[in-house]
Amino acid sequence: MNRPETLLRPRVPSPLQELRDDRFARHGITLLLKRDDLIHPDLPGNKWRKLHLNLEAAAGRAVLTFGGAYSNHLRATAAAGRLLGFPTIGVVRGDELAHRPLNPSLARCAADGMRLRFVDRTTYRAKASPEVLEGLLSLFGDVEVIPEGGSNALAAQGCAALGRELRGQTDVAAVACGTGGTLAGLAAGLDGELDGGQRALGVPVLRGGFLGEAVAALQDEAFGGPAGNWSLDERFTFGGYARTTGELDAFAADFEDRHGLPVERVYVAKLLFALTALAEEGAFAPGSRVCAVITGTPDTPGPQESSVSR
Repeated sequence: MNRPETLLRPRVPSPLQELRDDRFARHGITLLLKRDDLIHPDLPGNKWRKLHLNLEAAAGRAVLTFGGAYSNHLRATAAAGRLLGFPTIGVVRGDELAHRPLNPSLARCAADGMRLRFVDRTTYRAKASPEVLEGLLSLFGDVEVIPEGGSNALAAQGCAALGRELRGQTDVAAVACGTGGTLAGLAAGLDGELDGGQRALGVPVLRGGFLGEAVAALQDEAFGGPAGNWSLDERFTFGGYARTTGELDAFAADFEDRHGLPVERVYVAKLLFALTALAEEGAFAPGSRVCAVITGTPDTPGPQESSVSR
């Protein structure tokens, strides 16, 4: 198989856009948007960055991966299979879904040729165990297994390009986090080794406090140890994955009105809310350039169920 970049022609580096917003400007802060949502229409944002090295490793073999009923990662993997011509298998959390009509996200996966395998939630929680993996391999044969959310060492290495694209462009690069792969790579790619260097900020969209260990483990696997300067602010989950509040909905709608930019609700809205709150708190020094990584588009239904099981 040709390299994915050759066939898909992603728009990289993605555009960097300065956004005038009084809530930042009055504190002397420049707000930048890293428009990763414009990388590719079917594999936008961190989906492309996390998948492309994994797809090279698969070398045209079938790809098996995991997700919930509304997983953007499953959709992106299925789209990649359609575009690049390799089989895809999606292991979906919730065996009760097998006998229901497919929701729009899973219907898109199926239309793109993904074979869906529904498993009960207990089995899904044990998806990384040798027993479950061996059972799947016995069913589907020689496949490339990519973890839930696409986050593994290759994904983190792919996301390091995001940090390299931002070198010299910003002081703080912030990203919403689900499984931690994007933050792990972003921090590694930034120029953050020296005092006063760039730093990466992760805004988790799930409750649970597990992401710090997950990011550290990914960096160990991908880069041989800690890489770059990064931190997490876990105050902005708004109840958990794909959950929201009236305050967050109003903020996202206002942001859209102010700037004419559609705001994806599951990840991006929480990121932008967090940065606005942090600016008000004085978390960024006057003169700082703060960059929000826009990781997705708002064309996906917003369910109350996580694609990341914790």
